[in-house]
Amino acid sequence: MPEQPQPSPSDPGDAPASVRELLLARLDVSELAPEARAVLGGLLPDERTRSGEGSVGPVQLRSITAAGWRGIGPRTTLELPPGPGLVVVAGPNGSGKSSFAEAAETALTGRNSRWDKRRTGDWKQGWRNLHSPDVTPEVSVELGLGEHGEPVTVRRTWYGAKVDDARTRAERADGSERKPDEVVDAEALRLARPFLPYSELGSMINGTLSDLHDAFFKLLGLELLAELDGRVKDAASECEQAGKREKERTEQLLGELATLDDPRARDAVEALSGTRPDTGRVRALLASRSPAAEPELARLRRQAGLTGPDPQEVSGAVARLREAAARAEDARHGSAENARRLAKLLEAALDHRRRSPSPDCPVCGTGQLDQAWAERARAEVERLQSEAAQAESALQGVVKARRALHDVIEPVPVWLQTEDSPLAELWRQWALCRSVTDASELAGRAERSAVALEDACRQVREESARQLADQDGEWQPMAVRLTDWLAVAEAAEAARARRPYVNKARAWLRTVIDELRDERLRPFAERSQEVWQQLCEHSSVTLGSVTLAGTPGRGRVELDVTVDDMTAPAYSVMSQGELHSLALSLFLPRATHDASPFGFLVIDDPVQSMDPQKVEGLARVLDTVAKDRQVIVFTHDTRLQQAIVHLGIRATVLRVTRQSDSVVGVERVTDPVEQALAEARAVSRDPQLPQDVADHVLPAMCRGAVEVACLATARRRLRDEHGLPLSEVEKRIASLERTKEYVALALLGDGKLHPHYAVEQIMPGGWQLIEAFNSGAHGPLPTVDDRRTLVSRTKGLARAILRSDARGSGAAGAGNAGGAR
Repeated sequence: MPEQPQPSPSDPGDAPASVRELLLARLDVSELAPEARAVLGGLLPDERTRSGEGSVGPVQLRSITAAGWRGIGPRTTLELPPGPGLVVVAGPNGSGKSSFAEAAETALTGRNSRWDKRRTGDWKQGWRNLHSPDVTPEVSVELGLGEHGEPVTVRRTWYGAKVDDARTRAERADGSERKPDEVVDAEALRLARPFLPYSELGSMINGTLSDLHDAFFKLLGLELLAELDGRVKDAASECEQAGKREKERTEQLLGELATLDDPRARDAVEALSGTRPDTGRVRALLASRSPAAEPELARLRRQAGLTGPDPQEVSGAVARLREAAARAEDARHGSAENARRLAKLLEAALDHRRRSPSPDCPVCGTGQLDQAWAERARAEVERLQSEAAQAESALQGVVKARRALHDVIEPVPVWLQTEDSPLAELWRQWALCRSVTDASELAGRAERSAVALEDACRQVREESARQLADQDGEWQPMAVRLTDWLAVAEAAEAARARRPYVNKARAWLRTVIDELRDERLRPFAERSQEVWQQLCEHSSVTLGSVTLAGTPGRGRVELDVTVDDMTAPAYSVMSQGELHSLALSLFLPRATHDASPFGFLVIDDPVQSMDPQKVEGLARVLDTVAKDRQVIVFTHDTRLQQAIVHLGIRATVLRVTRQSDSVVGVERVTDPVEQALAEARAVSRDPQLPQDVADHVLPAMCRGAVEVACLATARRRLRDEHGLPLSEVEKRIASLERTKEYVALALLGDGKLHPHYAVEQIMPGGWQLIEAFNSGAHGPLPTVDDRRTLVSRTKGLARAILRSDARGSGAAGAGNAGGAR
């Protein structure tokens, strides 16, 4: 195919061209014949954009709250720092941290990816916290919407025992409600999904990634190309089917004409025979009839093919409407509203009971809002909410059944609208049923009108057929059949002439689709490669191009993977850590697309199966994304925190702890040295502290604070001055046993050297303090002032270690002079 000239690029200040404009520009300079261009121009759909009715600008995540949900019992809130930045939510397995991640996903999407394929057995009952049966299960997220960060809370509450027995509500800060789909666009959630749970981290890379393919296709604005390709494909198929229909009709008519002893039939057989039927001869044969009789014949033919309402279809629709009306008879809107109103009153009373220290009823003053009352009230709330939901469902059933019956009722045919006949009047009465809204009246009128109209249509149909037969005997029905055949044959002729141009148009379009798709995908593919390179810098596996093949519903993502420059299937050569890295490489470009309204990402447990180099790469990737997005990472693996500290990355660390009865706590992890000193300081100021506790516990706490300062300094120096990777740094730290070794590694870079002179250089008297820690000969601490002095000296030593600079020749020389232990 000769190279086609490409349209010149727009000026830098121009707005980006739409896919439709790019396609038309290429079409204008193509070498396609005018007929092929006309095919594409006639089938090209209008440029449509997603309505995005829920799009309100940037969406930030302020907090996540859960109660009675998964591993969280009493209500607990995870407060998140606003705006872009990296947030690490850490905690051991079983602490409840992943429950927060799942709570955010469930509140916004109404689903939990961990449930999708595990909705039976123990898992089906395990979503509700077992330690808090009296707590109404609830998950919610507080969002900041738009440029001004309007606070809106999206809350999902369960009213039954099943996972699906829940409803989602959205509330402004003043308590007024908004529709959930006006807060967060469901289509945006599907296309630029900001959640990557661990279950999807392991499963999204299996198969052909068809869902990811379709999401990228829409994100890139390529739906128009897919729709046009489908239309051209249908046009080609229609050309082929037109020829088949002509052949089938011709063979059928030849068999029927052969049975007639009529010169016109013999003439028709000759016209239909041969390689191509002679449509002109058939047209002349049909035109030989009396012009005066043609209008009457046309009317009779219309009436002979007249069909009225389908009795079975009407009967079924009427029966369903009556059944729906019967179910809704006792479920009027008032009862649903009343049930909902009573439920809100009881919920308010329950909330008052939780907040108020007094069990007395605030209304009557004599009743007791005790535990027994609360259990009955909660049960009544669930019953009322279920009753309201059932009532609303029944009323909706009537609306759907009425709409279904209206859809069955057809308008008066155009040719019958101007007639003044019993048939026309019956059909008008039938059509008027579409204006009836009362279910009972509609069912009765539609049933009666359908029966009367169908009976009239049958009579008219039979009478018209009899008149046609009387007028022209056996030939007239055959003439009608020939007329129908002629329309099919003429359509086949037009299709044969159009088909070559349709095929050429489709071949050209496929090439252009590939070009535009690759052109628009290129930034995503490059970003995926960048993420992969950061995560798998030392891997022998290389991720090359990421391409889309096919169109939505029939497409796949193709990955160019090589091992030591040898092409290989991605899934068969990658380790589990590399597969997780690949999943992140595909997830992040999609979730951070410019069209995404979400200013946050929630990633659960991405560290598993990663070696130390990949963990460092992950920290760098997350730091890059966190420059303009709020990145919340849940993990139990301490290596990510170590990598963040090792690389000097700014991050907020929140620690989740879980006590008995699923009581979950969240605390912000501050500077570990200051935290250790604060704990020691609190103990030193306690005048009631027993002497033996002061003599043994407080020095140990001070020693711990110094060791924490040594660890921070050692990690920084080994990274910055010695260029050691994280794995080697942690290996050296793991070999430390005594405080002196911690100090030597921090000040001298080697835990085997003696740090006496180095310590004295940064703080005179510091070595004596360290000796006291190690030997236990710290002496008694009889007064609070003595304890405070110990903590103060410890603070001075810790700060001196943190400010120390081992590159100075004095510290290094002093350390070497001391020799190894």
